[in-house]
Amino acid sequence: MLQTQQPVLQRFWYPVMYSRELVEQPKAIRFFGQDVVLWRAEEGRPAAVIDRCMHRTARLSLGWVDKGQLRCRYHGWAYGANGACLAVPQVGGRPPAGQPRLPAFHCQERLGYIWLCKGEPLHPFPHIPEAEDPGFRLVHEFIETWQCSSLRVLENVFDMAHINYVHLGTFGVAGQDTPPKLDIEEFEGGFHMKAHFEVANPDDQKRNLGIPGERTTRTLDKTWYLPFGRRMRITYPNGVVQVIMNWAVPMDDDRTLMVQFALRNDTEADVPAEEVIAWDRKVTLEDKVVLETTEWDTPLEPVRERHMPADRPSLIMRRRLKALLEAHGESERTRIQSNFYEQGPVASVPTSPGSQAGMDSTASEVSPAGVDVEALEGRPTRIAS
Repeated sequence: MLQTQQPVLQRFWYPVMYSRELVEQPKAIRFFGQDVVLWRAEEGRPAAVIDRCMHRTARLSLGWVDKGQLRCRYHGWAYGANGACLAVPQVGGRPPAGQPRLPAFHCQERLGYIWLCKGEPLHPFPHIPEAEDPGFRLVHEFIETWQCSSLRVLENVFDMAHINYVHLGTFGVAGQDTPPKLDIEEFEGGFHMKAHFEVANPDDQKRNLGIPGERTTRTLDKTWYLPFGRRMRITYPNGVVQVIMNWAVPMDDDRTLMVQFALRNDTEADVPAEEVIAWDRKVTLEDKVVLETTEWDTPLEPVRERHMPADRPSLIMRRRLKALLEAHGESERTRIQSNFYEQGPVASVPTSPGSQAGMDSTASEVSPAGVDVEALEGRPTRIAS
C-alpha cells in the first residue's frame, strides 16, 4: 500500500511535533507526501495549511506570524488558520478576488503535542485513561524519522514472534520461540490484544523496575487505533505499570515519523525520566535497524507475503485497512505486481487445531482464492458491541 495515496488515512488524528517547538516562528513538516506549515494563530491556537503561497508558490514556512496571521516572506501575503488569503499588501491590504483558500488541516493541542487531521475526523481523539490519572507521569521519549512504512511499524509493535530474535540485547529470551497466546477483541476503531509472557531483566531494567531477578513477566494490554496508533499497557509483578504510546505518521510512502511517549505510575525520584527513555530507546532501535530493511510498499493483500499463525494481529490490521479503503470508495494503491518469492511444491502438513497449520502448507495457507486468512487469524474474532 502506498500510504500517501490513500486519502482516507489522513482522516485520523496524528501527533506531528512537540507543542514546545511551535512558538513564535512557523514550522515546516512533511505529512502524507505534502509539505505543511504550522504556526500559532489567534489566541495561540495551532494552525496548519499547505506550505505554499498561492501567489508564486513560495514556502510559507519561511515567513513570519503577524497578529495570528501567517505572512509570506516573498510578497507579504497574509493567511488565516482556515487557509484563506486575508490580505495582499500591494493592493491596499485587500484579499484577492473570489476568496481563495489553501488546503487547511484540523489542529489540536494535547498531551504536549500538536495533532493534525485532514478533513473531518473519522474517529474521536483516542481515550488514554492513564493521561487523566494523577498517579501517572508523562514521559516524552522521542520523535524521529524511520525509513519504512507506517504499517510495518504498527505490525511490528503487535508482533509477539520477533521479540526473542530482535530483542536479545534487551528483554528477549534466547530459545523461547513459541509466542504467547493472544486474546484479541475487535472494536470499531481497532482492536484490543492481551498477552502474558516471560522476559529477560538486565541490569538497567532491574533499576527501572525495582525487580532484582534475571527474568520477570509482562502482562500486556494493547490497543490498536486505526490506522497507525498503538497503546501498550505493561504491568509487572511488583505493580509497576508503564504505558507506551506510539503513532507512526506517514511522511512519504517510504518514510514514517515515529512518535513515542510513555506514562508510568511511579515518580521521577523513583526512576529518572532519562533512564526510562534510555531503556526504551535501546528497545526501539533494535526494531528500527530491522524495519528499515523491509519493503515499504506494504501489501494489504495477504497473498503477497507468506504468513504464520503468530501474524494474526497484522492480518487483522490488513483486513481492516482494506475494508476502510473500500468503505470510502478507495482501492489499495501499490506498485507491487507480483510476489517476490517462488512457490515450492505442496507439502502435507497437519491442520488440526493444535498444529501450526498454515505456516508452510500451501493446502492450509493458500487456496485458489488466495490466503486462508480466517484460518490464520483464528476467526471468529470476538467483536465488541
